Amino acid sequence: MTTQEVCHKIREVGIVPAIRVGSSEDAFFAAETVIGAGIPVIEITMTVPGALDIVAGLRARHPDAIVGAGTVLDATAAEKCLKAGALFITSPGFDKSIVEATKSARVAAIPGALTPTEVMAALRAGADMIKIFPCSQVGGATYLKALRAPFPHVSFIASGGVNQQTAANFIEAGAAALGIREDLIPHGAIVSRKADWIRELSHRFLGMVQRARAAKV
Repeated sequence: MTTQEVCHKIREVGIVPAIRVGSSEDAFFAAETVIGAGIPVIEITMTVPGALDIVAGLRARHPDAIVGAGTVLDATAAEKCLKAGALFITSPGFDKSIVEATKSARVAAIPGALTPTEVMAALRAGADMIKIFPCSQVGGATYLKALRAPFPHVSFIASGGVNQQTAANFIEAGAAALGIREDLIPHGAIVSRKADWIRELSHRFLGMVQRARAAKV
């Protein structure tokens, strides 16, 4: 799958679920439930025990899904994620060496950024999309809209504080996609293996994205 195809699918779906759990069993349950609910995009954070094996396992089980690695903090970690088969690499902040390692492997680079200066640096390094994190803590949708003004052609992923009350606002403000964790995959749903709970939230967020996009037309 090419970088362009990966980014197109992320933009099309509009949601990047971030899996940050305490075990590989929980990670597989959460990821496969979300994929089955119609969100074929998954970010496995490197804080999950056995994260690399989870990335490789999901790629093998779901070859059509976009499985990426998140919370990647240095180039060495990025290279390990790439070897595991990650289709995108994302980080909480911008690190040029991570972007360069990812781009050299022809994989989608999605660094984190917050300020216009960081966005410009990420673009110069070759970022394919940029995650604005932590978005809600610095003004939420209003901030993202202001950031979009000088960067109208950049695909921003809003991350940090995205929930059912703010999701539509971020899309209306110009977010190409939403990075969502606990509000899409609640800890309680994972512990109790309540797949229906996660499926309901997945459908709800997908509907919010679709309606917000339709309202912009």
